[in-house]
Amino acid sequence: MVSKRDFTADEFASRRACVQSAIAAAGLDWLVAFHPVSIHWLTGSDAKSYQEFQCLLIPAGEGPFAVLTREGERAEFQDDALVDRLESWGGGHIEDPVAAFARLADSLGLRNARVGIEVPAYYLHPHHYVRLKDFLGPALVAEPTELIGELKLVKSPAELGYIREAVASADKAMEVFANALQPGQTELALAGEVYRALLGAGSGLAASPINLVSGERSGFSHGAPTTRVLRHGDYGSIEYGATCRRYTSTIGRQFCLGEPTARMRELYDVVRAASDACLAAIRAGVPAEVPHEAARRVIVDAGLEHGRVHTTGYGLAPGFPPTWGEPLHMLGGVRSPLKAGMVITIEPPVFLAEERLGARIIDNVLVTNDGAELLSRFSRDLMIAE
Repeated sequence: MVSKRDFTADEFASRRACVQSAIAAAGLDWLVAFHPVSIHWLTGSDAKSYQEFQCLLIPAGEGPFAVLTREGERAEFQDDALVDRLESWGGGHIEDPVAAFARLADSLGLRNARVGIEVPAYYLHPHHYVRLKDFLGPALVAEPTELIGELKLVKSPAELGYIREAVASADKAMEVFANALQPGQTELALAGEVYRALLGAGSGLAASPINLVSGERSGFSHGAPTTRVLRHGDYGSIEYGATCRRYTSTIGRQFCLGEPTARMRELYDVVRAASDACLAAIRAGVPAEVPHEAARRVIVDAGLEHGRVHTTGYGLAPGFPPTWGEPLHMLGGVRSPLKAGMVITIEPPVFLAEERLGARIIDNVLVTNDGAELLSRFSRDLMIAE
């Protein structure tokens, strides 16, 4: 888990200064952050209070980094988080969190300032959002939801160290899965072996649950494991995340119980070639759409464009449920340049619902000035269990 002790004081100070400069450059006096990854990155907090109303108030200049969280997380914030002011709401009684926010915001003068707020997809209830807008009134001038997210796309050496530890845990768990893969196992039993291996290797639970599909379910791109019993001839895929102090690595592999059919092999080969084309096109300075188009071209040439059901890849963040993604996608029209130090996934898919078949290989790479470093050491070959 993450805490203020997982990075040096200098690294946290650098992050604070970077964010404050960006807030000022956006013409704002304050930014109110709601995304738990934003709060984590700036304070070291690992608290579960993202389940309820929680925010970090960040000044562009002088002023405290002030957290408002539920009372149940006060002790954890005091011990593990780097904050200047800590306020809480609720606890053993009912309390309106927006009223608590109003008291804190008024004490800091937000209604007489230029304020921006994050509006993340999962962590700010619409009712709270409407009331915050009403409270702040004309002081609310912007909603720069990705301001912090875009600043942390390039990882520090310490962050990369944690990501590499997560990669090692993911590789170990995939070895366990490969050894356990055999007819007669249920999807859930195999998922249990993966989770046992991850926790045993020191990984925390990833923000998003495991995807594991087989047989007639192998056309699902994000299917959860079930009680389905694997049998000879099944084709399928597995994807999961491993973590180190919330820094996430993902891995996905394709498998078959017995020799694959010609169609199964074809789908795997197309996805493997698309992944290789994507990998070859990644380097610092290249727009994010370039590796995407390289992968897409392979899939289109194979006549399988209709099976390309989601993104070619995205940035990886410290993950809080339900996601570990960052605000960077490799998709058509995304001109944002890749930068050295970014960690991104490669996962161009082909899922054919009408054939009940699909294929995807998922790897993580570190973007470098002259290419990309493939982080996982586990074989990308089709897993065949006899």
